Amino acid sequence: MPKLLVIGFSFGYLALLFGVAYAAERRSAARKSLVSNPYVYALSMAVYCTAWTYYGSVGRAAHNGLEFVGIYLGPTLLAPVWWLVLRKIIRVSRQQRLTSIADFISARYGKSAALGALVTVVCVLGIVPYIALQIKAIAASFVTLTGSGAGAGGAAATTALYTTGALAVFTILFGVRSVEATERHEGIVLAVALESVLKLVAFLILGLFVTFGLFHGFADVFDQAAAVPALRQLFTLRGSGTSGGEWFTLLVLSMSAVLLLPRQFQVAVVENVDENHLRKAMWLFPLYLIVINLFVLPVAFSGMLRLGHSGIDADTFVLALPLAAGHSWLALLTYLGGLSAASSMIIVETVALSVMMSNHLLMPLLVRVPVARPEGGQTRWFAYLGRVALESRRLAVVLVLLLAYGYYAEVGKTLPLVNTGLVSFAAVAQFVPAVLGGLYWKGGSRRGATVGLLAGFAIWFFTLVLPTLVGPGRLPESVLTDGVGGLSGLRPFALFGLEGLGYLSHGLFWSWFFNIGLYVGLSLAWPPMALELRQADVFVDVFTRRSLAEEVAGWQGRTPFPDVRALLLGFLGKKRTNQALRTFATRFPDALPAPEGGLTPSLSHAATAPADPRLLTYAEKLLAGSLGPASARMLVASVAGAEQISYDSVVGILKESQQLLEANRQLQKQSRQLQRLTDELRAAYDQLQALDHRKDEFLYTVTHELRTPLTSIRALAEILADNPDLETEERQHFQLTIGREAERLTRLISLVLDLEKFESGQATLDRAPVPVVDLVAEALDAVGQLLRDKHIALHTDVPANLPALHADRDRLMQVLVNLLSNAIKACRSDGTGRIAVLAWPTADVLLLCVEDNGRGISPAAQHLIFDKFYQAQHQTTRKPEGTGLGLAITRKIVELHHGRIWVESSLEQGARFFIELPLMGSREWEAGSGPPGRHASLRSA
Repeated sequence: MPKLLVIGFSFGYLALLFGVAYAAERRSAARKSLVSNPYVYALSMAVYCTAWTYYGSVGRAAHNGLEFVGIYLGPTLLAPVWWLVLRKIIRVSRQQRLTSIADFISARYGKSAALGALVTVVCVLGIVPYIALQIKAIAASFVTLTGSGAGAGGAAATTALYTTGALAVFTILFGVRSVEATERHEGIVLAVALESVLKLVAFLILGLFVTFGLFHGFADVFDQAAAVPALRQLFTLRGSGTSGGEWFTLLVLSMSAVLLLPRQFQVAVVENVDENHLRKAMWLFPLYLIVINLFVLPVAFSGMLRLGHSGIDADTFVLALPLAAGHSWLALLTYLGGLSAASSMIIVETVALSVMMSNHLLMPLLVRVPVARPEGGQTRWFAYLGRVALESRRLAVVLVLLLAYGYYAEVGKTLPLVNTGLVSFAAVAQFVPAVLGGLYWKGGSRRGATVGLLAGFAIWFFTLVLPTLVGPGRLPESVLTDGVGGLSGLRPFALFGLEGLGYLSHGLFWSWFFNIGLYVGLSLAWPPMALELRQADVFVDVFTRRSLAEEVAGWQGRTPFPDVRALLLGFLGKKRTNQALRTFATRFPDALPAPEGGLTPSLSHAATAPADPRLLTYAEKLLAGSLGPASARMLVASVAGAEQISYDSVVGILKESQQLLEANRQLQKQSRQLQRLTDELRAAYDQLQALDHRKDEFLYTVTHELRTPLTSIRALAEILADNPDLETEERQHFQLTIGREAERLTRLISLVLDLEKFESGQATLDRAPVPVVDLVAEALDAVGQLLRDKHIALHTDVPANLPALHADRDRLMQVLVNLLSNAIKACRSDGTGRIAVLAWPTADVLLLCVEDNGRGISPAAQHLIFDKFYQAQHQTTRKPEGTGLGLAITRKIVELHHGRIWVESSLEQGARFFIELPLMGSREWEAGSGPPGRHASLRSA
């Protein structure tokens, strides 16, 4: 395609980004945010997918098969725990007003300026090659699209430089517009979200064209690739030549990068407006990674099949395939997608790095060594620092992009896209010990974090960056083969003689070995200082700290209020400063002393009074958003004229606070225990009251039942005594009645005595083998006359080969007779009554069932009918006759046999009483046997 056309579309695309960002800024100024949306937040996180994803993944897949998946599998596996880790980072950064990964690590370890500077240097040296990778992608795609060939390298480099310059202007206008770094960059966020959509759509259209236009679908692509031996081996993980250690390294590096890359920290933490947006991003971001990689393998295999022998770089297959097919406009759309992927990374990365360079390299130097301090007092000095901070960030944007372009021009041209990106990932991975240790371990110290990071960075540079500098005009080849100074133990790819690992796994192992070892070892040897301990509490316990009032004051002395105000004016401006001070006065009215006469505190009166220590802490947090935590603390210290309170004072305050908190926790614990005991006692008292009432009712019923036969016996005996001349037939009738009443009285007394034995634990069992068939037959004989009197039909299903029970025969007979008697009483007397007795073994127990088609039992009463007091209170339930002792005794007998009894019933649907008893010995039962189905139930009859 013509160069001017491609250049025109390139700058037209950047102009579109300008328009989108400008519209977002205008809406933000009108308080109508376009980015306060979980979908925009998730799409902005897709800045993770750079030109590496767009071009490098295809190139990697063409030579290493599925290995490219590791870069996206790591973030996908990490996403489910973002709510635990990333949300904590967001909460800490919001409370501490942190704007970069350097701010985060510096603030955690005592707001150390040296540690912040070290993190910044690591980020710049580690990320500049990654930015150079994007510039290389732009240059290579321009050459491929315009067909300039190798001889047009100068034109491609010039185009890349112009594009990079345009991106620098865009970044300055919308990313470094003010000194307040915590101000939302809504224009950039919306532009990045739009770019994420564009690069996804462009890559999907290209993938559909290649898969279904050049071939006949996925199956066709993979079938043709499988016919080529060199490609067929890429279908498996082993065939790609990637070992398990390299896979693990890719996962770890990508997990680290998605959290700690400066651009990822910027969009995921600094630009986050609502923690709940994480809930959407936790599944939408992994879904984006999956979708954008759907066609990587088809495009890679298609490029190898059609262009593999033409010498075309595999990184450019996404452009070369549509061009070779004569679809130049599709190639242009794909080129814009790649430009989108590269430009979004460059914009966000340079914003993050410029803030870090200004806050941690320049501002601490100016605050400590104010050589250029202008005359005119502190107010002019602070305003001067504010202007320097803003201009230095703009200069840093240009400087970072120039460094990246220089690296591309000198070194990056010869390196594959993916290799360069992985080296940058390994650099960022050096922050993992300090970040995770700082979030979850209060014992981590500044000394341990600094020395560990310095050692890890040095090993990273030696093992991963130094080899890229080997070549003509640079370092000699002997550095790789013989080691530095001829020492074999200092070979970059075999450090200390360790061989057999891939270069990435080797570099990560040794860098983390020294990094983590020194971090933990030095932290244990030299415990944290006072400010480090305070910051450790803030970071580790962030979800339990709610406001500034809960923090230990870090300043003492009498600081004039006008000095604090002047400091804020220099960096925040008059409007922002007045707003911040009004907010402080609203939150902490007691921090501003009232004027004489007891009037309400005001800012005008506070101007003549010393500043409260909380105001100094508040001002420090405000400035941290502009200058970083280390520089902010230096400036506040210069105004306050006092250093932080002593270690002993802080420790004393912390110990006293901990003692008070512990005492409060103990009191709360005891209070909860007392409340629980009170509730238990109240419940026990209510239960005793209910039992006492039931017992009274039971005794009344038993007394009534005893009085009835006694009264009858007495009356009949008196009739016989007073009338000796009664007819023989009538006398015999009275005598038989007296006998029946006496038997009734005897049975009642026996039941009461039996229940007493069971309750007191004095009941014993006379165990012996009991055939189940004989037991059931004898029980049915005992109630046979009752069945015949009420014309009740009987159904039995008791197999003859059932194993014997080791039980008390008489007691089990009592149980069965009681259940059968209750069933007979429940059945109707109109000749429609039905009773069934069923038995079957299951596992190592025997189930007995007595079923009737009587009135049934309501579900609410089914667990109460076995209560010895229940029947006396509920004479309208299933069995109105009797005292209710039968079922209570039945349950006791079954429990003494280590069994259980229960009922299944519903009103007007009859009842089924089940008894479960352990069998004697092993079970002999026919295969396929089991409990009778519903066909054997009387309810279905």
